[in-house]
Amino acid sequence: MLGAVTIDIMLPFWGEPRLLFETVTSVLRQDDPDWRLLVLDDGYPDDSVAPWFEAVQDSRVQYRRNERNLGIVENFRASVEAAEAEYLVVLGSDDLLHPGYVRAVHARIERHPDADIFQPGVVVVDGEGQPSEPPVDWVKQRILRPKATHGDVVLQGEALASSLLRGNWLYWPSLVFRTAAIRRHDFRDDLPVILDLAIILDIVFDGGSLVAMPETVFSYRRHGASASQRSLLDGSRFADDRRFFDEAATRSREAGWRKAARAARIRVFARLHAFTQLPAVLRRGTQAGRRSALRHIFGG
Repeated sequence: MLGAVTIDIMLPFWGEPRLLFETVTSVLRQDDPDWRLLVLDDGYPDDSVAPWFEAVQDSRVQYRRNERNLGIVENFRASVEAAEAEYLVVLGSDDLLHPGYVRAVHARIERHPDADIFQPGVVVVDGEGQPSEPPVDWVKQRILRPKATHGDVVLQGEALASSLLRGNWLYWPSLVFRTAAIRRHDFRDDLPVILDLAIILDIVFDGGSLVAMPETVFSYRRHGASASQRSLLDGSRFADDRRFFDEAATRSREAGWRKAARAARIRVFARLHAFTQLPAVLRRGTQAGRRSALRHIFGG
């Protein structure tokens, strides 16, 4: 990718091409031109993708098809490694940037030059792109997300760790990272569904700060076909969550962050989320999934 820009938008792709094209179109419609886009196609079996990008007449957009299927964790690593700008986004291949996304992020970078993570305001949409607010997002947006009387919310250290361990209110594909900050850490192969929260907590324990922005400039698509939804039915999500929170409690105690350790140990909203998913798991989940869900909700 040529030229010096502030933000690299990295897009690891495996999914529905129609949604990918909508995502890329939303990037092309940015009213601030200071961005680059690199799509890393993980070998999705569809012949329409490469020709579509060949027709895109914008030098800021590049398309790269992996020689072999890497899987989500390795493709995320490749995305971070390929970034050249000071800041990067690991965008989902079915989410949408509003036209003012890059402009709003640039304004916050200028206002908070020492911050490592930026969370813009997010609206949730369903598989058809219509506004939606399922229970998990109602809790994220109305209860967990820190509120400010005006302007930005800046969090760091135990306050940030406690907030995220109480309940993860972030939307990974919308986040902007300082490239150097995220590169100091690695995605975990053993936590494929919550690898986002795991690496964010690594940044937090390393002293990183986060800015929550008031502007709603991103549409996050939530639908039942996602990997996170499938992992709920087979129980792997609940098992990974329990292990992650146990590790976070230990790290918090070692850092002297008693409030964060307590939040990780109680994990009240993680339990509540599991409870809201229990009817679906009992109806459609595997036997292991049902056992894992019940242990996650009622276990110590």
